Amino acid sequence: MEFKTVLFYAFALILILAALRVITDRNPVHAALFLVLSFFSSAAIWLLLKAEFLAIVLVLVYVGAVMVLFLFVVMMLDINLVKIREGFWSYLPLGSVIGVVIVLEMSAVLLSGFRSDLDVPAASAHIGNTRELGMVLYTQYIFAFEVAAVVLLVAMIAAVALTIRRRKDRKYFDPADAVKVRSRDRVRIVRMKAESTRTAVDAPATAGADAAVKE
Repeated sequence: MEFKTVLFYAFALILILAALRVITDRNPVHAALFLVLSFFSSAAIWLLLKAEFLAIVLVLVYVGAVMVLFLFVVMMLDINLVKIREGFWSYLPLGSVIGVVIVLEMSAVLLSGFRSDLDVPAASAHIGNTRELGMVLYTQYIFAFEVAAVVLLVAMIAAVALTIRRRKDRKYFDPADAVKVRSRDRVRIVRMKAESTRTAVDAPATAGADAAVKE
């Protein structure tokens, strides 16, 4: 057995164990860390398959950005772990059925790819994996790429809409109303006659004092 094969089985075993711990660990922070380990194992397998671009993108995008943000959110929120685990067993049958369907679909795709007799032309020596991936992505899979872009755009808009939604316990500020405001709507100058601060009670005492001074 070659050393590359030994590495493949080692990384595959680590990937499977880490993926199982992601869905079985009770602590969400530990589950996120196991997911990071899964990403690193997948990146190592892609490196063994000479897909350097996919491996680097997986580490930079998912591990370096998405998972770090997810860890910040999980650690900043006060998550009730008991409440999260309440509906685990009720959703287990549906989740198991979906998992079996996904495994069957992936097995069908892999088996059809192994059994196909089509001769795939080898890439030229001067064309790298990144350029070859781009050529295939923007020619053969352009429709799927556009659909994925639309789905991500809708997800981003939905996330922004959920973030800026009105809540009763928060003060809401509308930038459009702030831009439309005018000075006369906020400040009004009122002209009124000058009034004395002396009260009616103090007036007789002051008159008596003035008379005493004159005498």
